[in-house]
Amino acid sequence: MTTTTTHLDIAEVAQRSGVPASTLRFYEEKGLIASTGRRGLRRLFDPGVLERLALIAVGRAAGFSLDEIALMFAPEGKPRIDRQMLASKADELDRTIRKLGAMRDGLRHAAACPAPSHMECPTFRRILKAAASGAIKAQGKKGKRPGVPS
Repeated sequence: MTTTTTHLDIAEVAQRSGVPASTLRFYEEKGLIASTGRRGLRRLFDPGVLERLALIAVGRAAGFSLDEIALMFAPEGKPRIDRQMLASKADELDRTIRKLGAMRDGLRHAAACPAPSHMECPTFRRILKAAASGAIKAQGKKGKRPGVPS
């Protein structure tokens, strides 16, 4: 359904990228992508939008917010990725991995613990103490907009 040799309509961008049209419109509203015009009611995009959407997907998978991802593009749309920002995110992921690994190990121990009750298990008691002190926090999505993938 290519409209011209140089532009893709929103349906084709959605099909090729796997990003729903509603999310494409949201990304455009946030300034992450820009349409080049319209054909009737359908937005048209330069084929380069597919690479930009791939960069957005990588950023989202790494845990960057849409606002952080927006900073990774220069005003003319070319990638301008801050290497320090990447290093900081990698450090954050390392901390999360260590925390999740410790939680996994504690849960595995609690599942196999020979103590008559979890409340009698010293390892499980340490997990409870950490949770009570705020060292363990529930994982959740912040600022998720209903109907828009995070």
